Amino acid sequence: MHFHREIDNLKQKILELGGLVEDRVRKACSILESRDPDMAHGLVNSDWEVDEMEILVEEECLKILALHQPVARDLRLVVAIIKINNELERMADMTVNIAKRVLNIEQEFNHSAFLDYQPMGERVLEMVKMSLDALVTEDAELARRIFLKDEEVDRMRNRAYGTVLSELNRGGEHAADLVNLYLIARHLERIADRATNIAEEVVYLVEGEIVRSSGELSDP
Repeated sequence: MHFHREIDNLKQKILELGGLVEDRVRKACSILESRDPDMAHGLVNSDWEVDEMEILVEEECLKILALHQPVARDLRLVVAIIKINNELERMADMTVNIAKRVLNIEQEFNHSAFLDYQPMGERVLEMVKMSLDALVTEDAELARRIFLKDEEVDRMRNRAYGTVLSELNRGGEHAADLVNLYLIARHLERIADRATNIAEEVVYLVEGEIVRSSGELSDP
């Protein structure tokens, strides 16, 4: 009975962390539109909240493994949460990187003339929400749908790369800003990759099957 209470507590903690990270992804997408420096600084300075919760979840997982030595599905759950915990922390790191890139872009530089991040941001946020919903409901089919969306985000990243490279080859001004624009697209893509990894862990948890999506993960 005590073991199951600890498992339920662990599930609650990972879902709280997921909600915290999802909120950060949403804020990062908002910062891309508003370029609000106060919001960007706030996101950077609050990164410790995710780090602290990530450590707490990891400690709970290790305690359960040491004290109860779970087997079968309970073991899969703890292993999956350990991996998902790490993915969420890395996802939060990417939102901080996005905020820092926005702060580094000169205010007079009109990035919307080159790249519109709204479609990519919306797709990435959707993937994050879907991965967490799949975890909550333990829905392997929902998790698998994320794999296709990851390929779409990869294509968006590649288009951003092509746009920035073309502008750089023209020898225009704001080369550093253009590079930051591409790196923002890269950070968004990496958040999508993390959501895909969470989806893979959900499939493993539900079906006991280790899967890897076929989306390409390397830089163009």
